[in-house]
Amino acid sequence: MRKRNVVGVKRMGQVPRSALLALSASVLVLASAMAAKAGDGIETVVVTAPHYVPKSSNIGTKLGVPLIEVPQSISVINRDQISLLDEQNLGEAVRYTSGIVGEDFGTDERYDWLTLRGFQPIEYIDGLQAPIGSVSNVGVDLYGFQSVQVLKGPASTLYGSAPPGGIINLTSRRPQAKFGGELQVQYGSHDDKQVAGTVTGTLYGDDLIEGSFTALWRRRGTQITGETSNRVYLAPALTFNISPTTMLTLLSYYQYDDIRGGDGGFLPAYGVLLPNPLGKIPVSTNLGDTKYNDFRRSQYGIGYDLHHQFNHWLTFEQNLKFFYNHNRMLDVYGAGLLTGANGLPVDYRTVERYNFPFQEAITSFNVDSRLNADFNLGMIQNKALLGLDYRDYRDNSDYGFSLAPPIDLFHPVYGMAITTPPLMPYTREVQRQTGLYAEDQARYHSWILTLSGRQDWLTTKNYGQPSNDQAFTYRAGVNYLFDSGLAPYVSYATSFEPVAGADFAGHPFKPSTGDQVEAGVKFEPTFLPRNVQALATLAVYDINENNVLTTDPAHAFFSVQTGAAEVKGVELEGVTRINNQITINASYTYTDAQVTRSNGNDLGKRLPMVPLHKFSALGDYTLQRGLLAGFGGGVGIRYLSSSYGDPANQFRNPSVVLWDAILHYDFHPWRLQLNASNLFDKTYISRCTSISQCFYGTGRTLDLTLTRKF
Repeated sequence: MRKRNVVGVKRMGQVPRSALLALSASVLVLASAMAAKAGDGIETVVVTAPHYVPKSSNIGTKLGVPLIEVPQSISVINRDQISLLDEQNLGEAVRYTSGIVGEDFGTDERYDWLTLRGFQPIEYIDGLQAPIGSVSNVGVDLYGFQSVQVLKGPASTLYGSAPPGGIINLTSRRPQAKFGGELQVQYGSHDDKQVAGTVTGTLYGDDLIEGSFTALWRRRGTQITGETSNRVYLAPALTFNISPTTMLTLLSYYQYDDIRGGDGGFLPAYGVLLPNPLGKIPVSTNLGDTKYNDFRRSQYGIGYDLHHQFNHWLTFEQNLKFFYNHNRMLDVYGAGLLTGANGLPVDYRTVERYNFPFQEAITSFNVDSRLNADFNLGMIQNKALLGLDYRDYRDNSDYGFSLAPPIDLFHPVYGMAITTPPLMPYTREVQRQTGLYAEDQARYHSWILTLSGRQDWLTTKNYGQPSNDQAFTYRAGVNYLFDSGLAPYVSYATSFEPVAGADFAGHPFKPSTGDQVEAGVKFEPTFLPRNVQALATLAVYDINENNVLTTDPAHAFFSVQTGAAEVKGVELEGVTRINNQITINASYTYTDAQVTRSNGNDLGKRLPMVPLHKFSALGDYTLQRGLLAGFGGGVGIRYLSSSYGDPANQFRNPSVVLWDAILHYDFHPWRLQLNASNLFDKTYISRCTSISQCFYGTGRTLDLTLTRKF
């Protein structure tokens, strides 16, 4: 659930188009020189991004089966795509993925604001729920991860409490026996400086102990005046190949963020969405205070993945992690234009402000254990699992609230005297969840039947007041696999999610529930040449959410659980890699998300931040031979139709078309890459939630990266 206090937008600044041309020319000149040198010797065939097209994922079944055998829509964003597009956070990673929208509040240096099939997805790390608190993700840097997996639709059968729209999982980089790695330096918009690297290999014996270490340091400004962002990320890992049947991988990460000086967004609608007689509000406007505003966060996770094979048909797997996440925020932000008795702005430039300090400390212990079995029952091949997971989660948070000095919208002055109000307890939550689940994938010739069920027991205490919930969720799906690689499927799945609070009579709220019917086709062509990889998916679905909170018509300031929402959609997505030199991504999303039952003014309205249409396409080409072997580039286009920023649909976010571009040159063992996001520096509105809370989208950003592979 999003809390008002943590919303913020951090943006990259504008770079003149001449700088883009100069950097592009530099890449071309260097590419020509290096290619000419390469031409003096034996002709080189350059191969990049060999694993761009995903094949399998563990997120949909925990059985590690091919994607076309899972009766539910899944998108996997591999490391090859993350590196090609220089994706540094989840909002950027899902730009070319169907069914999900990112950067709901523009670019935020702290968190990733996502909407998946109409709902905010919960973030997982290595299959275990991340230490989320007032926000449903933790803002971890993508450089430390091998892939991003998006499971669309209800996921409670395997993961417990979750919204009906789905979840998102990040898979950490793992140690490898073969020595390898990279070191890279990056410079970009707003004095963006970054150094990062990863290394892996055998540490002891004949692949007995393998290790890896990933690290990143970054310091940059943003498109918000006076804001700076600092980050350190460290992730050591060890794999012990204890025996041919037993493997233990120790995984850990640590990230520290220090973001000072800004609170991008919370701009008045007058001058952003509505006319202001004094002119448009600049994208760089900072209504916080460069001397006062400060966000600091320390987070880490440490644990292991264990795999033991008892025999040819029975395997035990266990994932365990302890998470810690602590953040402290001093935040002055805009509260809207000063208005007169008639409700209109007095002078269209004086902005009132609030002061909202906030701090939160979260710990979470997660363990997921399961037995996997492969066996035959007559002519039916079975892959089955029996699992038990447990999570102990604790969240302590405090907040303060007061007025802050007003500020001039067009000529802000910073450094005014600001007194931090005293903090008061906000949350004292302890939550324990236990889930027992089972799944079976039964194959008969070309038919695959997937059945799964789960029972959850959830105990929550807040300020010592206990509440107990339990829920049974299930999923059933059928696939048919044609020899051509075509795999139609149909499935039904359910979900549940706890709801905090109680009604007027003091009865604790029941969990909200969701159910989904989905039908689709997955296509992984088997008749293509070996040097052509492709995966295409088409999904049509209908989600219903019930037990949603809405206004109690009989008792002011209370809620009842008579609300409901429905989300219907179509998602089409394809990715292909041809001759190891041509890459194509394309996706289209149609989402009709409406409130179907409510006592409030949102009845019959569209859910916020759900555009009716989303289209994206990306093409990239690399020369493999000749004078410019290793040189390549790509262009991407992103379209979002209009959406609403508030539940009552009073504030409409206009549609937008954005372009991205890539230039890259590979000359073993070096790679030089230039990424341009929002190439033509389009000024657009990411979201307006009210008359006083508007957020601009990210302007043009340029990043030049030099990588040395080894």
